[in-house]
Amino acid sequence: MKSMRRKKDLGIGGWMAHWYDNNTKHHRLKEMKMYALEVASHIKNGANVLEIAPGPGYLSIELAKLGEYNIVGLDISKDFVEIARKNAKAAGVEVDFREGNAAEIFSPDNRFDFIICTAAFKNFKEPLEALNEMHRVLKTGGTALIIDMNKNASKERLEACTREMGEKGLEAFFMQVTFKYFLKKGAYSKDEFMSLISQTEFKNYDVKEKDISLYVYLRK
Repeated sequence: MKSMRRKKDLGIGGWMAHWYDNNTKHHRLKEMKMYALEVASHIKNGANVLEIAPGPGYLSIELAKLGEYNIVGLDISKDFVEIARKNAKAAGVEVDFREGNAAEIFSPDNRFDFIICTAAFKNFKEPLEALNEMHRVLKTGGTALIIDMNKNASKERLEACTREMGEKGLEAFFMQVTFKYFLKKGAYSKDEFMSLISQTEFKNYDVKEKDISLYVYLRK
């Protein structure tokens, strides 16, 4: 995955995007609701929120149900943008899903109160540029939260995570293989993340290890 990332950002499109939407919602929705609650705990009604790489849009949609926020979802996959728009319409909420790249965010400076990015940062070709763009578009006093897999997550925790998702048989095996040979190999460790952040304008940050994930809080 890291060698692929050097050439281009990794996005999901075509039939794979539709397969992902149809087959992952059942075990990701609980997680997305939890993330939405975390974001909501940091913001007030009227806040401007940016989700980077929202995929099918589950997190932004759940967040939109929790308050009166101005939410934008930016994804490199035009197929995911279309799927997310349909999902938002079906849920009866308003989210502005747009096609775009994390390394070149469309927004003017100092626009967003909060930025959230989950399970996607490890795929970015230009992680430093993405972090610098987050800093640029954040308001002073704003926070960005990156949640992604911890490269140092243990085999036991990965197996436990699969069990907690309720996967069994071939699905459980496929999930463990995906964790071990794709997601984990492309992930960052806590030290690697802190090294990246030290090269940016973010001076106030906190990197927490939780289960198989890293929670990276960046404050402007």
